[in-house]
Amino acid sequence: MSSTIIRFNEIEEFRALEPTEDTGYTVEGYAVVYEQKTNVGGWFQEIIKRGALDGADLKDVPLFIHHQQRKIPLARSRNNNGNSTMQLTVDEKGLFFRAELDVENNSEAKALYSSIKRKDITGMSFAFRAKDEKWVDLDKELPTREIHKFEKIFEISALYSPQYEGANINARSESLDSEDKLALENARAKELDNSDKEQLELEKIKLEKIL
Repeated sequence: MSSTIIRFNEIEEFRALEPTEDTGYTVEGYAVVYEQKTNVGGWFQEIIKRGALDGADLKDVPLFIHHQQRKIPLARSRNNNGNSTMQLTVDEKGLFFRAELDVENNSEAKALYSSIKRKDITGMSFAFRAKDEKWVDLDKELPTREIHKFEKIFEISALYSPQYEGANINARSESLDSEDKLALENARAKELDNSDKEQLELEKIKLEKIL
């Protein structure tokens, strides 16, 4: 089974909505975006294919800041019901969320709402486990991992991160870097093993023809 992985996306549509009589202090945006190429640690590129969220486990998804899971979540989608403080919607673009923040009773929620409104925080990150993935161009210096299906989305987080070169930003940590590097090494080893098996099969066929 795959390990839990964290990814970060800079999204232009991350916004804080003005409160109204019907709604409180709400933030919304996309936590997961399809068909967006991301450079992972300089080892490989990654693309989440359209439809990867279909059938994924979204039963209990909390919202944090910087993946601080030991703290109280700022919002939470529980079975995505009407009583949840966060609603999730899977559409043709990816995973859209809308979270209502309790700015009166939670100072972190108030700070987050203000930071998003001021555009100090413009990114969303998500923790996930992949169910179906495919590696492409493993023989190249920068191969590509395609994620075709998610098994589970564990949580989403609002955060800022130092800018990496390229169009995307990754929220990295040493342990997660190691997981990604190991995934690439395993994929290349498997590809090499399959190649050896194919070569042996071809040699066997040639030998049978000679005999």
